[in-house]
Amino acid sequence: MHSNQKKYNTYRDTFPEMVYESYLYETAPDGLHLRFCFTIGKHITFEPEAFIPCRGFLSFDQPKALLDNLVFNIGMAELVSYWKCVCPPSVIIKPHTLDDAQKAFWLKLYYNGLGEFFYTNGIRATLDDFMSLRCDAQSSTLSAGKCDLSDSYLVPIGGGKDSVVTLELLRSRGVVPLIMNPRGATTQCAARGGFDESDTLVIRRTLDKRLLDLNAKGCLNGHTPFSAMLAFYTALAAVVSGRRSIALSNENSANEATVAGSTVNHQYSKSLEFENDFRRYLASYVCPDINYFSFLRPLSELQIAGQFARNEQYYDVFRSCNAGSKQDIWCGNCAKCLFAYIILSPFIAPERLNAIFGKAMLDDASLRGYFEELAGHTDSKPFECVGTIDEVNTALAMTKRRWYSAGNEPLLLKTFEYSGPLVRLDTLFGDHNLSGDELEILKRAIAEVNV
Repeated sequence: MHSNQKKYNTYRDTFPEMVYESYLYETAPDGLHLRFCFTIGKHITFEPEAFIPCRGFLSFDQPKALLDNLVFNIGMAELVSYWKCVCPPSVIIKPHTLDDAQKAFWLKLYYNGLGEFFYTNGIRATLDDFMSLRCDAQSSTLSAGKCDLSDSYLVPIGGGKDSVVTLELLRSRGVVPLIMNPRGATTQCAARGGFDESDTLVIRRTLDKRLLDLNAKGCLNGHTPFSAMLAFYTALAAVVSGRRSIALSNENSANEATVAGSTVNHQYSKSLEFENDFRRYLASYVCPDINYFSFLRPLSELQIAGQFARNEQYYDVFRSCNAGSKQDIWCGNCAKCLFAYIILSPFIAPERLNAIFGKAMLDDASLRGYFEELAGHTDSKPFECVGTIDEVNTALAMTKRRWYSAGNEPLLLKTFEYSGPLVRLDTLFGDHNLSGDELEILKRAIAEVNV
């Protein structure tokens, strides 16, 4: 792994400060427009934008203090994507002050959310030294505000199997799909669920192209906590849509470290640890009426796959491949595609599964490296949103038993043997933030799956 430690140190000496200068929002006939301004030194300015188009169920006429708070915090979440290009050691927050607990929240989120970035760049950084947060002495203080919200759900749709399961299991309780930067899979999944554009809350987020220019010139680049940024946008969406609950689709396996024996987790901002931190932050500093939680937290990826397999209307439109996202395809050559194929394989017959993914992935010798990573035979899992090692091995064992006779297995299964613990399909897992009624929905759903 190449080390960018020297580049990191040089950039920090050259660019000692980043400033969160300002945020702006305004309502126009077409919707709510947001803009943020960050500067690094005298010559680097970033002005990312976001836009929420009008819908009949949205009201942008909200208390100014509450909107100020929501949009300011979105800017705090956006900041880290721009910070990472040169990693200034000091960040100055001009619009509003933060108390010590807020600073601790943001530093923890940035540091853990950048765990993969530091690891893949070979950068040694600690929570105590990677960044300091300082507020402008003249800036104002924000406080949490109340809001009248209904007992229904915003469900972020990512285009993959997980959000489809949440949408289907909660639809009888009243749901509004939320899509950030719509693409083929997200809009088609919403459509297959019976929701057209007028029923869907859309957020259009635009990166400042100057960041892309700096990346092209060799500045530091890597993974940032996208799901945490989305969390703050969904808080704003909850208020303007009048929905109290934001039902994420992060499963139990999001808590597992990507690199064995470390805290480096590609999915940190999908973990229960972040979810709980975010809930406390919302309640204390933004709006205590918003209920942010992952509906699928008590489930394994394997159980979610079993639920998804019951909804055949989505088979030809769902996508989880990052490499193929711009073309809206399964690329068939990455760890994410292979994981999705494996986790669904116990529940969908091989011929149908091959048609979904465009190939028999377990017969592809070129995927053996990813296969070994997913099955836990290497030091780290792929840096993708994939399930646990036990889930992968359980799925493979179930698939081998259900669909194949001895000697008739596909290439990657021929030598596969597993004697470890099997993930149970009939039980719920771990801690969560669901209500009793929501838990009952999951219990009934998993009881209906037979393999």
